[in-house]
Amino acid sequence: MRASSTRATRWNVLISGSLGLLLAGVAATPAHAETVRSRQWHLDVMKAEEMWRTSTGEGVTVAVIDSGVDPEPDLEGQVLPGKDFSVKPGDERDDFGNHGTGMAALIAATGKSHGGDGAFGLAPGAKILPIRMDLSAGRPGDEKQAEAIRYAADSAAKVVNISLGSPYDGAATRDAVKYALGKGKLIFAAAGNSGNLGLDVEFPAATPGVVGIGAVGKDAKATRESQRGPEVDLVAPGTDIITACAGETGLCNTSGTSDATALASASAALIWSKYPDWTNNQVLRVMLNTAGGPTDGAERNDSVGYGMVRPRIALTDPGDPGPADEYPLPDLAAAASASPSAEASKDADSKGDGGDEAQQPAPAPAASSDDGGGGDGGNTGLWIGLGIGAAVLIGAAVAVPLVRSRRRAAAPPQQPPAPAPGFAPHQQPYQQPSYPPAQPTQQQPAQPPQYPPYQQQYPQQPPPGPVGPGQPR
Repeated sequence: MRASSTRATRWNVLISGSLGLLLAGVAATPAHAETVRSRQWHLDVMKAEEMWRTSTGEGVTVAVIDSGVDPEPDLEGQVLPGKDFSVKPGDERDDFGNHGTGMAALIAATGKSHGGDGAFGLAPGAKILPIRMDLSAGRPGDEKQAEAIRYAADSAAKVVNISLGSPYDGAATRDAVKYALGKGKLIFAAAGNSGNLGLDVEFPAATPGVVGIGAVGKDAKATRESQRGPEVDLVAPGTDIITACAGETGLCNTSGTSDATALASASAALIWSKYPDWTNNQVLRVMLNTAGGPTDGAERNDSVGYGMVRPRIALTDPGDPGPADEYPLPDLAAAASASPSAEASKDADSKGDGGDEAQQPAPAPAASSDDGGGGDGGNTGLWIGLGIGAAVLIGAAVAVPLVRSRRRAAAPPQQPPAPAPGFAPHQQPYQQPSYPPAQPTQQQPAQPPQYPPYQQQYPQQPPPGPVGPGQPR
C-alpha cells in the first residue's frame, strides 16, 4: 500500500475507574465471568474450544506484516525470527506501534499469562512470522510494503496478515501480491475503519488477489465504521476484542477491521492445518463457501462480502474444495482482462471493479445491506444476546478509530481528515485496559482521529456452485 498506511483497528483506552463488566449478562457462572477468556466473546461465537479438538493451526505459519511483535507471555514460543523493513530502533520483535503484537496474539496467543488466565488466539497452534514495517509519515510506501509481501512469499508462511490500510494503490504492491499468490500464499487485509465517512475499501484489501476483510459487531451487523465496497470479501468479529498486547497489563480491548483480519487469517490457519494438502485457492474457496451469507438473500453484498468466516463449518463440512490452481474470486481475472493502457488500466484494475460487467458484484439492496445472519451455526440468539448483554463501561473511555480506506478509482484518492500521506498510523497505538480489574490501566498519548470499526454477520447459504464464488460476482 502506498503512502498513508493506516492501522485497521481501534483500541479503547480504559481509564482508571472505567472497568465495568465488558460482557455483563453473558457468562453462565460468576467464576467464568472473572476470567480473561470469558471476555473473549469472539471465541465463544466462533466455538473455538470445539474447533480446537479438531485443529489448532499447528504446522501453519502466519506472516504478520505490521509494527513488530513483542515477545509477550501469551506469545511465548509462538514468534519466529522474521524481518525488519523499518528504520526504527530494535528489530521485528520490538513493536514500536503497539499494534502488531495484538494482531499476532489474536491469531496465535496461548493464554499462558496471568497464571494461565491469559488471552487466547483463535489458532493457538500456529506460529507467527513477524515482518516489521515503518508506519510513520516518512512514506516508505508502496515499495517497502511490496518488499515485505515478497519476503513473506519467500518464507515458509502460508498465510499473510496485513491489518493495515491506505487510500493509495501501488504497482509494486500489486506485483508483489501476484508473486505471493504464485508462491501459494493466502493474503488477508483490512478493509478500513472509515465506513462512517463513506470512504471506499483501502489498499491492499482492494488489491486484486488480496482477501478484503470487514468487521462485524456483537449485534450481528457490519459496524458503522467498517468500510464497504465490492472489495469486501468476508467479515469477522471486530468490536470489543480482548487480546494480549504489549505493555504493563499485557491485555487490550480493541475494535476494528484489523482485528477482524487477524481472525480471518487465524481461520485460514485452522483450516490449512487440517487439510495440509490443499492449495491457497482451495482453502479460500472453502472459506467462502462455508461463510454465513448475507441475510438479504444475495450471494454477497458490499457490507459483508460473502459473509462471516466460519472455520468450524469448514473443518467439519468443507464440501468440495474445487480446483487447486483456480483463484476463487473474480478480481484477478477482472484485472487481467482490463485494458493495459495507462489510466484506463488503473481504473479497471480495481479489485471488483473494471473488466466485464458480469464480473462485477451485484449491489446489495440498500435497506438490508448491513443486515447479518446468525453467524457460526446460525447462533443468532448468541450474537444478539452478546450485543444486548454487553454492559457500558463505567467511567471514562477513549476510543481512537484506526483506519481509512479507499477503493481504486480514476479520481484522486479522497483524503479523510487525518495525517498527511505516509504510512502514518491512523489510530492510536494499542492501549491497555486493566486486567484483572484491580490493576490500573495504561493510557497512550493521544493521536489524530482515525477510523472506526465495523459490523456484520451472516447465516450460511448454499454455495454459489461446486467451486465456490469463483464465478463472476
